[in-house]
Amino acid sequence: MLNFQTKQFAFFEYFIESIKLLQILTDKQEQTMSKILVIDDERAIRNTLKDILEYEKYRVDLAENAAQALELVKANSYDIALCDIKMPEMDGLELLPHLVENQPDVPVVMISGHGNIDTAVEAIKKGAYDFIEKPLDLNRLLITIKNALERSNLVTETKTLRKKIGSKYTIVGESAAIQKIFDMTEKVAPTDARVLITGANGTGKELVARRLHELSSRANGPFVEVNCAAIPSDLIESELFGHEKGAFTSAVKQRKGKFEQAEGGTLFLDEIGDMSLSAQSKVLRALQENIISRVGGDKAIKVDVRVIAATNKDLSKEIEKNNFREDLYHRISVIVIHVPSLNERLEDIPVLANYFIDQICTEYGMPVKKISDDAIGELQKINWTGNIREFRNVIERLIILCGNEIDGKDVLNYAQPLK
Repeated sequence: MLNFQTKQFAFFEYFIESIKLLQILTDKQEQTMSKILVIDDERAIRNTLKDILEYEKYRVDLAENAAQALELVKANSYDIALCDIKMPEMDGLELLPHLVENQPDVPVVMISGHGNIDTAVEAIKKGAYDFIEKPLDLNRLLITIKNALERSNLVTETKTLRKKIGSKYTIVGESAAIQKIFDMTEKVAPTDARVLITGANGTGKELVARRLHELSSRANGPFVEVNCAAIPSDLIESELFGHEKGAFTSAVKQRKGKFEQAEGGTLFLDEIGDMSLSAQSKVLRALQENIISRVGGDKAIKVDVRVIAATNKDLSKEIEKNNFREDLYHRISVIVIHVPSLNERLEDIPVLANYFIDQICTEYGMPVKKISDDAIGELQKINWTGNIREFRNVIERLIILCGNEIDGKDVLNYAQPLK
């Protein structure tokens, strides 16, 4: 184990031999990508830390005081900062909030030769990732750097993932019809009222359901989706309510259904108009009593779930045909939100086109393409029977087949599927 003394650093050769034995950081390629800012008023410490970290293939910038450190963080991006506490003019604890403000995702490790528990607690409260006392323990220092970088990478990956997920489920539009949906969801979301979302295929009913969930008090709970049209009628009950072991031939073990999986969150029953009458009766009971029973079992299980349903069918006609229970309809339709077809909101095509161009080009890793006014005009002339789903496919096709700018002629040539 190797210790640093504040003034005496004439042991670099010994350090090199020791570091070869430690082998703490093995992923050199990842380390090469990492950039560290070292802030310390003592030149010997700065230079030695620089030699140590560069040997480990990190890139290192040095700052001898707080003012110089602030200039560097404003001009550069760092993966981690090592900051001494005792410095003239502005000390490390005073500098720390400025570092966090300028680069909030960068872990800051505070270093001090005069540290105590109170100092460490204050540093952590102000946003420090960790606190290390001098003389520095090499093993502790390098492990802390490794852990801080892993945490920073995880934060970055999480933000990227959330951005991708968020962009995937964004409702886009400026038309009066879309503004009405925004207003409705903001009013309804904070309640536990059941919502029925109507509209043709591809209009974005799921987006409305997800917006209701994200604006609700259940946002931190699960959002569980069930496509009732995609599940065979003889399996829908098992899918929704789960089953006990031995309930049927393939039931080799107990399984929780979607109602239990959505506990504390939202259950989205997409295409509920395609649900079998048998399953409808069980859903009705679940909504009336907040109780379910697994297939093959008689135990009553309490559930706390908000149900949002969607359909592309006219349920009043399905009720007349005895395909849908009227009492269930009244249970699920406390609030009805209708999602208009794309043909009913052609004024949203410019903003939709630019939104999907930006999204798709980013996914493909290519420069964002432009779209001309005459191309927008041609897109507005098309009968969009597949709604937003079809529109996005057309935009993707245009991005792939056209040049840097999509014009009206491109739309005429490529908007329809190639034959």
